[in-house]
Amino acid sequence: MEIPNDSGAKKPKRLTSVVWNHFERVRKADICYAVCVHCNKKLSGSSNSGTTHLRNHLMRCLKRSNFDVSQLLAAKRRKKDNTISLANISFDEDQRKEEYIKPTTIIKFEHEHKKDEITNFWSSKFDQERSRFDLARMIILHGYPLAMAEHIGFKVFVKNLQPLFEFVPYSGVEGSCMEIYRREKEKVSDMINKLHGRINLSIEMWSSTENSSYLCSAAHYIDEEWTLQKKILNFVTLDSSHTEDMLPEVIIKCLSEWDIDCKLFAITLDNSSIDDDITLRIKERISQKRPFLSTRQLLDIRSAAHLLNSIVQDAMDALQGVIKKIRESIGYVRSSQVILGKFNEIAQHAGINTQKALILDCPVLWNTTYHMLETALEYKTAFSLFQEHDPSYSSALTEEEWQWASSVTGYLKLLVEITSIITGSRYPTANIYFPEICDIHINLIDWCKSSDSFLSSLALKMKARFDKYWSKCSLALAVAAILDPRFKMKLIEYYYSQIYGSTALDRIKEVSDGIKELFNAYSICSTMVDQGSAMPGSSLPSTSNDTRDRLKGFDKFLHETSQGQSVTSDLDKYLEEPIFPRNSDFNILNWWKVHTPRYPILSMMARDILGTPMSTVAPELAFSSGGRMLDPARNSLNPETRQALICTQDWLRNESGDFNPSASASALPLLIESS
Repeated sequence: MEIPNDSGAKKPKRLTSVVWNHFERVRKADICYAVCVHCNKKLSGSSNSGTTHLRNHLMRCLKRSNFDVSQLLAAKRRKKDNTISLANISFDEDQRKEEYIKPTTIIKFEHEHKKDEITNFWSSKFDQERSRFDLARMIILHGYPLAMAEHIGFKVFVKNLQPLFEFVPYSGVEGSCMEIYRREKEKVSDMINKLHGRINLSIEMWSSTENSSYLCSAAHYIDEEWTLQKKILNFVTLDSSHTEDMLPEVIIKCLSEWDIDCKLFAITLDNSSIDDDITLRIKERISQKRPFLSTRQLLDIRSAAHLLNSIVQDAMDALQGVIKKIRESIGYVRSSQVILGKFNEIAQHAGINTQKALILDCPVLWNTTYHMLETALEYKTAFSLFQEHDPSYSSALTEEEWQWASSVTGYLKLLVEITSIITGSRYPTANIYFPEICDIHINLIDWCKSSDSFLSSLALKMKARFDKYWSKCSLALAVAAILDPRFKMKLIEYYYSQIYGSTALDRIKEVSDGIKELFNAYSICSTMVDQGSAMPGSSLPSTSNDTRDRLKGFDKFLHETSQGQSVTSDLDKYLEEPIFPRNSDFNILNWWKVHTPRYPILSMMARDILGTPMSTVAPELAFSSGGRMLDPARNSLNPETRQALICTQDWLRNESGDFNPSASASALPLLIESS
């Protein structure tokens, strides 16, 4: 309808019609307009025009689709009284003040977080409390700084989305994060207590650029659905008073806090050089509260990835001078297009047809050093000839140095391949390690036989480090391999015959006796579980103070005296059956899940062993020569808040299922390499 010119100066009437909840009355000069809050269309707002045309417009307005605009209008009226004035702040100079907030869809985080729900923003009343916790959950999940809620840009963004949101100070955000931590910790604790299997614990030492030290403990286990899980339990700040001999007390305190010392199966430490007395003290304290497995070696595991890194560093240190010359040579060749062109011409005349370009390494990533050496070796002839054509080139290698570089690069190639395999999955099961570690063992034996004194001495140093690891972990590695139905005892026989030669049979018997001893312990525990004398949710018996059961020793006696009977145990039945064909799609956890009814006791043992972390290095840090470091933002927090944020972030990421931690780390890295 046409808009009449209502120029008479009349006293405005009070707007009583409900329709005015959907229009804003605006006066320009002597004309009144009614502006639709949904589509911004202007209609006559004169009192003489009535409201029928406004109702008719609302019937046709496509923007009016099942949302309540009363909150929007209330928010507009409250804007003037808001204590945080953002009216004069705009990131768009052309943004008009008359613009209205359009309805949109947002991601809604529920406190009992299961799946992201897409919900209409205006379909329910605004909840300040829920939004406050959603903000804290977002900060935790993505590793944002706590001070983010005080950033002016963030405030503008949120106010444009929801004017009703009342901002909270830094301390309020911190308090919300701590509340989420307490809730999530209770859920994790409840889940662990109900777990039927046992817990494996990994211990990692972290540091920071400010030389602070931290201890990170994580639980590894296979859940009821036969899925490998990992949850960070503690992130403890170690002050200067925490010497190495106090680590057992810190670890035991972490175990006691979560009440999992009676469910513990293995502890994996990230450094094979940690004093044995430390692990012995941990064992002694834990054994007071749990039935100790007779195969004690299974409780003390050292990280395989750290072993590989240590061996690599031995090689890098020995070849340090040669590597420096190769870096300088490549740097000189690439210093100008003229020199590079001359070098490429020499390489072409020398018959070098490689498509690889000369590259420099990143010294803290040893796989890049390997690739640099590998490429440089392909240009060996060119570098030798280049010295004759360019007198300024002063970093030429001798023939002996080239030979050393070639041999060490061969070592590194094997270590790169094996590191890629064992860190290719974020949570690899324990069965994949044995063949890889055995390959290293066999190659080290061969390398030690080198006629070159430089190479043989290097190999002997590497093997000494390896032997210390092997003495602690070989039984655990072998038992995990036996529980792979594609290998069983055959893989042990195959590798041990190459490693031990004439004494292989004795070594194989040690492994066979070890797995039988462990299985017998589980068999006894299974009997006690059936009779109700074990802790709820535990696959092994507890040291209960209940003195009324006088026949606990009878269970063990019955089991031992029944060994000679014709009943075939799970283990014997498993080992006697044919091995499962090898294929690339094999999933060992699915296999055991399906075969649990056939091997009820052995599957219980397999769950605990396959869930043992044989390595503690994150895949993204597999080739880093530096340790795990905390970023400065997290380092500046108080210890309680730091632990809460790191632990809760891990729990929320695991809970979300499809969240990719590696992807978010690139935006705000929690881990950085040390220089």
